[in-house]
Formats: sequence, C-alpha cells, structure tokens
Amino acid sequence: MTPPLTVHGVPVIDIDSHYTEPPELWTSRAPAAYKDRVPQVVRDEEGRERWVVDGDVDFGPMGFTVVKKDGEKAYGMISLTDFDEMSDAASYPEPRLDLLDRLGISQQIIYPNVAGFGSNRFMSLEDSELRNICARVYNDAIIDLQAAGNGRLFPQALTPFWDIDECVREVRRVKDAGITGITMTDTPEAFELPHLHDPHWDPLWSTCQEMGIPVNFHVGSGNNLGGQMIWDGYGPQRFLATISVSLFMVQCKTIMNLIFSGLLDRYPNLNFVSVESGIGWIPFLLEAMEWQYDETIPTEREGLSLRPKEYFKRQVYASFWFEQWGPLHAIEELGEDNVMFETDFPHPTCLYPETHTRISKTLDQLDPTVRRKVLHDTAARVYNLPPVGQGG
Repeated sequence: MTPPLTVHGVPVIDIDSHYTEPPELWTSRAPAAYKDRVPQVVRDEEGRERWVVDGDVDFGPMGFTVVKKDGEKAYGMISLTDFDEMSDAASYPEPRLDLLDRLGISQQIIYPNVAGFGSNRFMSLEDSELRNICARVYNDAIIDLQAAGNGRLFPQALTPFWDIDECVREVRRVKDAGITGITMTDTPEAFELPHLHDPHWDPLWSTCQEMGIPVNFHVGSGNNLGGQMIWDGYGPQRFLATISVSLFMVQCKTIMNLIFSGLLDRYPNLNFVSVESGIGWIPFLLEAMEWQYDETIPTEREGLSLRPKEYFKRQVYASFWFEQWGPLHAIEELGEDNVMFETDFPHPTCLYPETHTRISKTLDQLDPTVRRKVLHDTAARVYNLPPVGQGG
C-alpha cells in the first residue's frame, strides 16, 4: 500500500537526495564547440560505463546509484556500473515523482553527482571556460528538472566558485529562474583559493544574503579529507562503510570555522546548511566551542557578537536520515528550528525502500510541534518552498 505524503498530517520534505545525471545531459545542451569536451559517458576496458570530460579526464561511475531498475537495492556497492541497470527515478522527473508518492515524500531537495557535490570535481579541468560551461549547462538542466517537478522537485545549483564574478552572475541567473539554493565547496583552499571567510568571497555571500539563497555544504564537496582518515587494506565494502562515516566528521571543520571566523557576524541573514552529515555529533562540537570560547578566547572576540550556540541557532542547519539517538536527544540542544530530514536517495546508505517506516520509528516519539518543524516547516522556510503543486 502506498504511504500518504504526510506523517501525522505533516507533509514530508526530504532535503537531501541526488540527481543521477542522464548520459545526454551535457552533450544535448552544450555549445557546438564544446560538445566533445563536456561530460559524457564511455565504456572502459571492462565494459563499465564511466563519465569522462575533455576527452580523457575520468569522472568516475554513473552517480553512486544503488537503486536498481526493478526497485531492488544493491547493498554493499558504491555504485551500479551501467546506466540501464539504474532506477529511472534517479534521473527523470516523472519516475521521481512516482517514487516520491511510493515513499510518502511530499517535496525533495536534489544535489548533483558528476560535478562533485560542490562543483569541486570540475577543478581537475585546466580550462576555466570549460568549467564555466559545464556548470551553466548543469544549471540549465536542473531549471528544466524543477519546472517538470510540479512544485515538488527542487535541485540546488552548482557554483563556478573558481571565478568569483562568474559565480555571482550564475547565482543571480539561477535565482531569477526559480532555483531555491546553491551548493558550494567547503574547501576552496584545496584549490589554491582563499578560505571562505576571506573578503574574496564577499560578493558571493552578499549576493546570497540579498537574494535569500541558502548555501549548502554537502559532505564530499571539497578535498578528500575523509579519505585521509582511512587506514590501508580495506575491501570495497569496508571502505564504503568507513568513508561514509568519516565524511560526516569532516563537516565539523566547516561548522566550527563558519562560527569562529566571524563570517556569520558579517552576514547575519545568510543561512548555511550542513547536508548529509547527521546531527548526533553536533551538540558535542557546540559544547566544545562554548568551552573554548570562555577558556581560550577571553579578549580576541572581534567580530564575534554572539556565542557559538547562538550563531548556530540563528544561521546553521543540519539534517539526518538513519539516526535515532540524534533526533531523540540532540534536537533540544541544537534548536528545534535547525534540524531537517533527508533520505539520500539513491546513494548507498539511503533510506530506501522503507522510508516511512523509518520516519515513524524515529519521529513518532517527538512532540507534534517539533516533528512538524523537522519534517516540513524548517525546510519550507530555509528553501522558501511553495506549497505542494504550486509552481516550480
């Protein structure tokens, strides 16, 4: 039986899912001079499909997708290796909407795959204009995807962060087209660019604040710090488990620096979202920051008008999916207005296929007002979403 699109009458918003980009996404939209250089699908020597860019730059498998065409889930895999094996719901709007109905999801925020989760993989391309075109073409595609989503699908835009002027232009363009947020690398210093609190980024932050655009930091959107945490010798399944856990912890760096750098003081109306990183560890991080604020920063508080927890509650948001301890114990500490729900469809650790069962098991114990905020109200406010069915 298909579950309802509500839990106890609350429409469910999933703030983290992914777009397994169709093989023709870039080649069908790129300028003629770039059709052979933009991302496209080839088969390697073993017959597996892979993305390549600019002729021979390997961008990896087809979207870290583990949900099969027949609806089954491939456990223990980083990705299926052939596009024809994958669920059409990973790539196309009508099957995705059917899937949301089956899972009991009202609306969904969607992130990329091929470009990395913050445009970061495009930095392996030497040609800056090729990078710009790759980002613009992706954003053109998601504008179409959102329009086909009947007010239920809300993909987040790529930012060409390597060119601050182009970045600002693209943010304005996608916002004017109705896109509700952007995804940004959390580690520009890995690409020889300034840290995020440097004045270099002020045009981007001021534009996002002016236009009411949330900035998403999705795990894996920068350099491979998660990989540096893993010991040698693991098989593919143990590697997948270890890298998945380690990526959550990398977000500690992002939240800590957002708060201690003074960036949030300079842009007090700009919202930042920590995506696909869980919430159970954040109370300890904030408690440690509060302790250090008092113990080791007695006088060096320029640009810090609030305490760490106050900054978090004003401007930082986080999401969970499989956790139980975090939603039941951490929400009060983080703030009931700062936590949202996600599924991570169609990635290896996604809540599929028993999404509603998991929601009920975890959230039925929450106060109804808190449950409504977590499942719907906070996401609707942060991403400025319309009621279901009212525009895209």
